[in-house]
Amino acid sequence: MQIERRESSNYHRHMAQIDDIIALSSIRAELRKAWRESKPGHADRIEQGGFIVQDGGSLKVVRWPEGEGASIVVPAHPQCKLNGLDILASFHTHPNTGADYLQEPSETDRRAVRDDPDLKARFYEGELVVARPKVYLITMQGTVLELGEARDILQLT
Repeated sequence: MQIERRESSNYHRHMAQIDDIIALSSIRAELRKAWRESKPGHADRIEQGGFIVQDGGSLKVVRWPEGEGASIVVPAHPQCKLNGLDILASFHTHPNTGADYLQEPSETDRRAVRDDPDLKARFYEGELVVARPKVYLITMQGTVLELGEARDILQLT
């Protein structure tokens, strides 16, 4: 799988919006919380995820039910909406940090975003995948963009 980095032209098309979204301290705090609650590297690790929605003039995170060790089920989101709110982005964690596990988004992750007809709204930016080394973005087209180091983006200490 090819992962595009900051230098690619496709990357720049998606970055203004997603950078603004994850720059919000409230969103970054929720992503950080989901990462910690996923218990990365522990025997009882569990995928976490959610939607980032527009609620009036602000953005908020609506978490999904916990997944299992290496999977998570995305709740229904008809027409890229959750309870009438526009879904701007989605996210999930990859807490399985061992050598046997893929850290970047899998082909299944890519297909889930690319092939989901309810994630095709003009305002949807894609799905963030939070892993130990990096944070990635899966675009609506299934392209994976590397956003940067998780410790920097999430301000992990």
